[in-house]
Amino acid sequence: MIQTIEAVIDEQGKVQLLQNVRLPQVRRALVTILEEKPTVAISETALLSEAALAEDWDRPEEDEAWSYLQSEQ
Repeated sequence: MIQTIEAVIDEQGKVQLLQNVRLPQVRRALVTILEEKPTVAISETALLSEAALAEDWDRPEEDEAWSYLQSEQ
């Protein structure tokens, strides 16, 4: 099973995981270094599902179905 764990890396390269991890045996890991500083936690599930849901949300049929909620100008 692949897991994504948030971590912070300091200036000396020390990696600090932001949650506890228990594994049945030694595992390999990949580290992706992000450009920005850590911010407020965003739901990983929301980020991973955004592209799939956008396919449905960005259809003209969806715009029409929800158009009654838009304020009139």
